Amino acid sequence: MPILVQKFGGTSLSTAQAREHAIHHIQNALLQGYKLVVTVSAMGRKGDSFATDTLLDWIASNGNQLPAREKDMLLGCGEIISAATLCSLLNARSIPSVVLSGGQAGILTNDQFGNAHIISVQPDRILEFLQKDLVVIVAGFQGRTAQGDLTTLGRGGSDTTATALGAALKAEYVDIFTDVNGILTADPRIVEEAKPLFEVTYGEICNMAYHGAKVIHPRAVEIAMQAGIPIRVRSTFSDDEGTLVTSADNIKRQHPRILDKFVTGIAYVSDVSQIRLFSAAGQYDLHLKVFKAMAENQISVDFINVNPSGIVYTVFDTEAERAARILHEMGYEPEISSHCAKVSVIGGGMNGVPGIMARIVEALTEEDIPILQSADSNTTIWVLVAHHNMARAVRALHRKFQLHEEQVSQ
Repeated sequence: MPILVQKFGGTSLSTAQAREHAIHHIQNALLQGYKLVVTVSAMGRKGDSFATDTLLDWIASNGNQLPAREKDMLLGCGEIISAATLCSLLNARSIPSVVLSGGQAGILTNDQFGNAHIISVQPDRILEFLQKDLVVIVAGFQGRTAQGDLTTLGRGGSDTTATALGAALKAEYVDIFTDVNGILTADPRIVEEAKPLFEVTYGEICNMAYHGAKVIHPRAVEIAMQAGIPIRVRSTFSDDEGTLVTSADNIKRQHPRILDKFVTGIAYVSDVSQIRLFSAAGQYDLHLKVFKAMAENQISVDFINVNPSGIVYTVFDTEAERAARILHEMGYEPEISSHCAKVSVIGGGMNGVPGIMARIVEALTEEDIPILQSADSNTTIWVLVAHHNMARAVRALHRKFQLHEEQVSQ
């Protein structure tokens, strides 16, 4: 039986009108002959009654001493409310459905409460319900330990639930429904000419997600990539098929004549601080001491450059003052540039292509935007700029690589 997994995010369920759109997509999938598993997030965003961030605020205003295990029990309620609400609406339309918690759906995790990792998925109960022609609604973002405790999967957990179920069920697709119409070449709030992407590779969307694009969580993409399950990123409020995320080989088979596009999209991460430290003569353990201190103090570091004369790295602005204090206590004199942004140029087609960095430098130089730092991998080049230059940098790079001219199939 062909199985489809659909995931609806918080904004896709936050209002009665949005829920009607979600039901429309469920009905369409059933008409196409799919056996259907629907994964849901908590309804709405911070401030809405059942959103995860609202529940966290509730804990903070009521003692703020809830242990991690019990906190997961509370946070899992938002998705269960979403699932039960959707079940009632479907049954009212004579669409038989059933609700399962993550644990009841067979998602087994470790006991790292708040950010649990999936150990295995045993979907036997889901398959039994699908055989009975029921729509199976699974509360996303959660699983259970071997002892039966409820766990939550951390940020992006509902995406992870969807692709993990898709992999276990060997689904034809996992559809991720959001409030945007697929994946775009850049943030449309910054680049008005941003274009939707018909297809991207797993690797490209992982890089875009890691470097600022918030359409889908990279952990979810990695699960789908390992299982070879295609993902479609779609809008809840449209019938468009959105963006297909699949392997490079699949894209090449379907489109032998690939458009001559080396770059797929531009992403960014704002509100970061650059920290620079210089080595004294004969000092070879600077990077070891510094990065060990950051790790011991739970400060995440990024954009790392190490060379014989010193080290350069970034932290979030919110951690910059604490990082500086730690370094001063160690006897170092760090140079700190706050309020920066990391802008990423991403594309699976740029590997081994000469001139990409030259075009990046040209684009930013034409706009009088200084590059504070740079680094690269085989599919991504990063540049650090002052935050006040971020939007101009994104637009300049989008123009330079002509991402506004046509939709990209790479």
